[in-house]
Amino acid sequence: MSTPYPFTAVVGQADLRLALLLNAVSPAVGGVLVRGEKGTAKSTAVRALSALLPQVDVVPGCRFSCAPGAPDPACPDGPHEPGPGSARPARMVELPVGASEDRLVGALDIERALAEGVKAFEPGLLADAHRGILYVDEVNLLHDHLIDLLLDAAAMGASYVEREGVSVRHAARFLLVGTMNPEEGELRPQLLDRFGLTVEVAASREPAQRVEVVRRRLAYEDDPAGFAGRWAGDEQEVRARVVAARALLPQVVLGDTALLQIAAACAGFEVDGMRADIVMARTATALAAWAGRTSVRKEDVRQAALLALPHRRRRNPFDAPGLDEDKLDEILDRFPDEEPDDEPDPGPGGPEDGGPEDDGPDGGGGGVPPQSGPEAPGAPRSPEAPGAQDDPAPSAPDAPEAPERQPASQDGAAPEQAAVRAAEPFRTKVLSVPGLGEGASGRRSRARTAHGRTTGSQRPRGQLTKLHLAATVQAAAPHQRARGRAGRGLVIRKDDLRQATREGREGNLVLFVVDASGSMAARQRMSAVKGAVLSLLLDAYQRRDKVGLITFRGAAAELALPPTSSVDAAAARLEQLPTGGRTPLAAGLLKAHEVLRIERLRDPSRRPLLVVVTDGRATSAGSAGSASAAGSAGGRAAGSPRELAGRSARLLQAQGVASVVVDCESGPVRLGLAGVLAADLGGPAVTLDGLRADSLAGLVKNVRTAGTSPSHHTARRAA
Repeated sequence: MSTPYPFTAVVGQADLRLALLLNAVSPAVGGVLVRGEKGTAKSTAVRALSALLPQVDVVPGCRFSCAPGAPDPACPDGPHEPGPGSARPARMVELPVGASEDRLVGALDIERALAEGVKAFEPGLLADAHRGILYVDEVNLLHDHLIDLLLDAAAMGASYVEREGVSVRHAARFLLVGTMNPEEGELRPQLLDRFGLTVEVAASREPAQRVEVVRRRLAYEDDPAGFAGRWAGDEQEVRARVVAARALLPQVVLGDTALLQIAAACAGFEVDGMRADIVMARTATALAAWAGRTSVRKEDVRQAALLALPHRRRRNPFDAPGLDEDKLDEILDRFPDEEPDDEPDPGPGGPEDGGPEDDGPDGGGGGVPPQSGPEAPGAPRSPEAPGAQDDPAPSAPDAPEAPERQPASQDGAAPEQAAVRAAEPFRTKVLSVPGLGEGASGRRSRARTAHGRTTGSQRPRGQLTKLHLAATVQAAAPHQRARGRAGRGLVIRKDDLRQATREGREGNLVLFVVDASGSMAARQRMSAVKGAVLSLLLDAYQRRDKVGLITFRGAAAELALPPTSSVDAAAARLEQLPTGGRTPLAAGLLKAHEVLRIERLRDPSRRPLLVVVTDGRATSAGSAGSASAAGSAGGRAAGSPRELAGRSARLLQAQGVASVVVDCESGPVRLGLAGVLAADLGGPAVTLDGLRADSLAGLVKNVRTAGTSPSHHTARRAA
């Protein structure tokens, strides 16, 4: 086993280290979610934490790590006889992103359970992590049902496996740590709330600190054992402080003033529910114990708020987590502390005090400035400055509807205009892909999934996970006499077992192709268009989709955002989208064809849904490459921009791409060109107003029911 990087050798990241140590002192805090860009020592710090945890005494031979002095009475390996235990280091168990439910909670041997009537249970990762650390890297990419199981076990301190009438329960108390890169997608607010603390990490912009990071990392890679040995004294010092804080924790008093401060902070920032209050109380108590005190002070409550509240303030996935510290201080000042006790705080000793990190054996100071001040041990700085969420100054009045009144550019099209703000989002209709898919679990289109309603049975492919009991009995029944059945039991063999097939919902790849040309440049129209796309992005977030964004204007189309799970990244690109120029509709469609072709190779099971947002006009053939591709797709030489767009659309239809056109045309005179485009794509057209879920039109349940909506008939008459 390789030597882990020492925890005390991590440079900077005071918030991260403090949050991890507080959970080591009091696992009841509820774990840590670490959010940040790649390459910021998230995984390194988490893996190093396990070396600081005290050893645990376990019952010899118990697969569930029962404590000898207080074994779990429901332990599947029990009952345990009284006796001495054996000491071992606390484990750090990693949960892979692609893990199955059986790997997480454990699996029953269904064949032995049915044939022999025994509970042959194979423990999962939750059992392995009991009394240790469970680490989930890229937790935002984990399937939602696995996150639910994980957080339920963390909250209850036990794991329950209920399957086909066989029930197993075992203790599962662990320190839960998750890391994620927000660029790859967000967690649901309900899941964010289940993590006790959240910290934001970012790479330092100080050259001296970056130099020290590189110096220590290179020294570690050259000689891991020697590097760890040079930090052994600091590691032992922090380990002893964790043990002392754990022993002191039951003596810490959380007074009425501190409770009022906690309640006022949670109410002042309008967090939902009561979990935030409880987490803050536990965190403030752990902070006092870590500081060697038996009473909670205002600075403990303040620090607890900065760690426990930012992620609970989010109201939608596009809100950045953060906390207005001036407002927090104003709230806490309403309830001043009583006369402080005479207990002195311990001197420097933990890594957040700047001791071992700044003057460690390998760094020798290293030019890393020491941290100082009462808030130095990790007061996280909000990514938003105070007032950053306030609306900017109102924009100028909307421009006239006709963009041609503005000065023309050299190519004769309307000039580029600055980006406008999106209108308020709304709840959209249900758009889904037809047929039955087999993609990643989600909430949009019908699919065969591991969870959902049972629709039939089949022979298992590999390990049996979901038994179809009736089908299994039916398969075994005709062979009972030949198998010498005696008595009331049923003789079951492996080839009798049947796997339940289930139908649920999958997440799709929703690829937006947005017209940003001069014909869309009227401010009122583009604001409404952005509001509609933002609404669809919110819907995609709720339905667990991947999203991508293509824009087209001038002479070409641009992939503004490659397919990703981060809908807030798509919203940011949309907000900055300028308009102007001609309308290369064919280029936008061909770019979509190319993106979908590549994504089909990367993730063949995820079905796409193409959403084209345009008024249907085509005034430019686009680049020479686009025109050539469209001409080749049509089997003849390139023609007018309208013909090129039609051929590109029919190419997508021939590939089986499910599409919907959001018709942005407005005004008393309408050409119905979006309806023509929808017919070529083989999908429906829906107006901006008709996209609303509360409109009078019926729900769009299948995006390929072409030729049935009034917009199609209008479009064909206009053509």
